[in-house]
Amino acid sequence: MGETFVFDKKKYGYVFNIQHYSVHDGPGIRTIVFLKGCPLRCQWCSNPESQLQNPELGYNPSKCIGISKCLRCAEACIYGAVKQDLEENDKILIDRQLCRECLLCSEACPSKALEVFGKQTSIDDIIQAVEKDSAFYARSGGGLTFSGGEPLMQADFITEVLKVARRRRINTTIETCGYAEWPKFAKVCEHLNSLIMDIKCMDTEKHKKFTNASNELIIENFKKLCEEFPNLPILVRTPVIPGFNDSEEDIRAIIHFIKGRSNVRYELLPYHRLGQQKYNYLGKHYPLDGTRLNDETFNRLKEIANSLE
Repeated sequence: MGETFVFDKKKYGYVFNIQHYSVHDGPGIRTIVFLKGCPLRCQWCSNPESQLQNPELGYNPSKCIGISKCLRCAEACIYGAVKQDLEENDKILIDRQLCRECLLCSEACPSKALEVFGKQTSIDDIIQAVEKDSAFYARSGGGLTFSGGEPLMQADFITEVLKVARRRRINTTIETCGYAEWPKFAKVCEHLNSLIMDIKCMDTEKHKKFTNASNELIIENFKKLCEEFPNLPILVRTPVIPGFNDSEEDIRAIIHFIKGRSNVRYELLPYHRLGQQKYNYLGKHYPLDGTRLNDETFNRLKEIANSLE
């Protein structure tokens, strides 16, 4: 019998995208590594493919050749989950109740209409991808940013990557929602040059309603973060979501909580629907369909946020 492969969480992680030349997720020009898995279910999530930790099947019908010309995916599916879409006669439909994410259909798809979100990635894979952009880091002060999903769900893995990155003088940052066990959070922070953290709302009940989780752990972790890492530059971000936290009261409550700390900056992010199409690819419903953020409202809240500086 062959050897049984054991997934080493320190050597390998699940990544769904590596984005080069970003200027919005840390100082300078960054390479962003997006990790699978998130403990929250924010209704406005722009990366729904990040929520589950394992690889996930997506279907883009605009790339599909059509069942009249190609049935390779249906023939490859051993669970009978790939069917004809009765509303779009020449397209397929994935029965998510039957699908077991074996991903054989994606391997058979010649047009890449069936896409796998997430793949097993090694420390070397990430470092090599990041070092391709090293010339830009030297000029701009940029580096590596871990995002997601929630990177702290793979804390063991990213800690090992960050150790290597720091040895190679690569600037390091993570974007986190702050919902994690503190020992893992603290361990990661030891290897960071800076940190970006969301604080979405100070109202616990509203936080539960819109993210499916309490904010109590997040708030407690932020306090510990400021106490134990007083010299770590922290950027606190709040995505402004209509009907959730788009009031002056909500923003002032966050400012009151974070103010008085010299290492903390604050920034508001406007709500957008850039990830909405990906919900369709995953067979999911977008919870905030039809929601719009009023520009005047956002600009007024931005003026209040700027008062922290």
